[in-house]
Amino acid sequence: MSGTVRHDLPEADDFTRPYWDAAAQGRLLLRRCGACGRAHHYPREFCPHCWAGEDRVVWEEASGRATLYTWSVIHRNDLPPFGTRVPYTAAVVDLAEGPRMMTEVVDCAAADLRVGMPLTVTFREAADGVWVAVFRPGPRARQRS
Repeated sequence: MSGTVRHDLPEADDFTRPYWDAAAQGRLLLRRCGACGRAHHYPREFCPHCWAGEDRVVWEEASGRATLYTWSVIHRNDLPPFGTRVPYTAAVVDLAEGPRMMTEVVDCAAADLRVGMPLTVTFREAADGVWVAVFRPGPRARQRS
């Protein structure tokens, strides 16, 4: 797939580097505000709830537990490399710490998916050294797949 544009890879920068480094180690990070106490995801330098600045918002390791909020089974996607992975389950999960996260559910037949089902984070290597958080039916210990 050399030379093909990948639409599934993050654009890591200095700010998000801790998130991607943790994912490569099998850990999911969130941001938590010291002013209002709320966690958020996707990572932002400020708090999206109370607008506290970057001096009040810190990285925190998440438990890896979530519940399924909604999903869609994707049967066709022409963007590389998704076409080779269909069908796959795109999902939105509610993390135990509060934030809602877009992700993918793995290791679960579509017929077995249920709103509110417990999920556990695991990590998939999307490219050499680039790991992304996905979720599988839980509760199980976190692992890299």
